[in-house]
Amino acid sequence: MWRNFMMLTMRAFLLLLMTIFAAQAKEQTMPDIVLVHGAFTDGSSWSAVMARLQAMGYHVTAVQNPLTSLQDDVNATRAVIARQPGDVLLVGHSWGGAVITDAGNDPRVKGLVYLSALVPDSHESVAGLLTRLHAPMTGLSADEQGLIWLDDPALFHKVMANDLSRQRAQLLAAAQQPIAARAFTDTLTHAAWHDKPSWYLVTENDAALNPTVQNALAKAIGATRVSLYSSHLSMISHADRVAEFIDRAARTLP
Repeated sequence: MWRNFMMLTMRAFLLLLMTIFAAQAKEQTMPDIVLVHGAFTDGSSWSAVMARLQAMGYHVTAVQNPLTSLQDDVNATRAVIARQPGDVLLVGHSWGGAVITDAGNDPRVKGLVYLSALVPDSHESVAGLLTRLHAPMTGLSADEQGLIWLDDPALFHKVMANDLSRQRAQLLAAAQQPIAARAFTDTLTHAAWHDKPSWYLVTENDAALNPTVQNALAKAIGATRVSLYSSHLSMISHADRVAEFIDRAARTLP
């Protein structure tokens, strides 16, 4: 009887050790996730996605882009990357796609995830990219300080958040962050997607960046592509699906 008790105790102890080692291995192989917002938003736009990724066990950080130039946003993103304890999966939304395409050259970045994102090539600007794809920006102009705003609630709802309520869009418009017009003409150095695996979420109900353009970008960079019937702000209107998409990318990193 004593022998059986000792065997059961030993098995329980070994099971506990295996559980601990498995948990440690999972933590070591799970990349840190850095989220980069786009124009007319800030890091809080990722809140719902961050909560879901944290519940999955990820270490997640959202960058606060100054939106004053491409280089300023790249520097802000690199500063966050430098503070991560492990390898990084870099996620960019909209304008943030251009940011991660440059900041993603950091050797700690192992993969790039694009959400309805602008993805320039090496030595190309966002304005140049859109011209090349015959999709130039229209309807928004800079003020006397050279800033482009999207603070009209009705326009914000139409362009950015057409699958959210008018009340929610009004709140988002009230907190929107303008972007410097010069940022769109700043050029990248080297496009990191040439060297690292990428994923692209195409939002099919997008009034800000045409889905046809998104599909062309995803194909051009050889990204693993998924489509979602969503507005431009998929991380808010479809947080579950976006978190699942990022998790899938993280689990399939080399």
